[in-house]
Amino acid sequence: MDGSPVVLITGASGGIGAATARAYAGRGARLVLTARSAGKLEELAQACEQAGGRAVTQIADVTDAEAVRRAVELAQREFGGLDVVVHTAAVVAYGRLSQVPEPVWDRVVDVGVRGTANVARESLRVFEAAGQGHLVIIGSVLGQITAPRMGSYAVSKWAVHGLARTLQQEARQTPGVHVALVSPGGIDTRIYRMAATYVGHAGSPPPPVLSPEAVARKVLRVVDKNQRGGAVGPLNPVMRLGFELVPWVYDRLVGPLFNLLALSRKPGPNGEGNVFRSSEDVEKSP
Repeated sequence: MDGSPVVLITGASGGIGAATARAYAGRGARLVLTARSAGKLEELAQACEQAGGRAVTQIADVTDAEAVRRAVELAQREFGGLDVVVHTAAVVAYGRLSQVPEPVWDRVVDVGVRGTANVARESLRVFEAAGQGHLVIIGSVLGQITAPRMGSYAVSKWAVHGLARTLQQEARQTPGVHVALVSPGGIDTRIYRMAATYVGHAGSPPPPVLSPEAVARKVLRVVDKNQRGGAVGPLNPVMRLGFELVPWVYDRLVGPLFNLLALSRKPGPNGEGNVFRSSEDVEKSP
């Protein structure tokens, strides 16, 4: 039997998901790539094949538990098992609670929370039965701090961090099963540009901005060494300390700094972005 790992990646059509897929392909991994953008998945699958891996794709919205189940079953059927699941799928909306339409707010939280639970549930069912496996959940520094105009995303990531910690505690009952949480800061991906916005500007990754490949390297290291995860971004610990130890200073500074560093300088139209549609469909829109 082929000894290369079988890796399922959600949100694989771009950013951290695509970078992680390419990194595993370089190791000859057998990949199941899922996202909502069919064309981008096929392009990535071809790139992974050229890099030395094998890849199959499946369209899946992580809020659809049945679609997630089918992706896991595809890994088992196509490659005979499942060793690693890397969950990167997420969507973002910018705006105060009173500005973001209720359906958009709810969808951001739904993708973050229910989507993560769906992926974790199906992954752990397979891992627990096999007595081994790695689930890596991509969180965010916004699962440890908050920022104005990003309430729905922060709520979703705080919940994801809580779920990941609970799963790590539960995994103590199955020593071969590992759950990790990787929390990036500002990463150069499309998630900011594709986000819903109701503040008259698109989002922008706050500095220092790292590449999605930096997160991919962290993911592979976490799996290789059975680690519980960690931060990706030099300022993450500093921001967390400020948030926890001097909240009155943090709260005074975070608003002006957010406006300066986390929003595009160029004004743009408000809209739903890729919250309900795939990034591919948004890019095709006039």
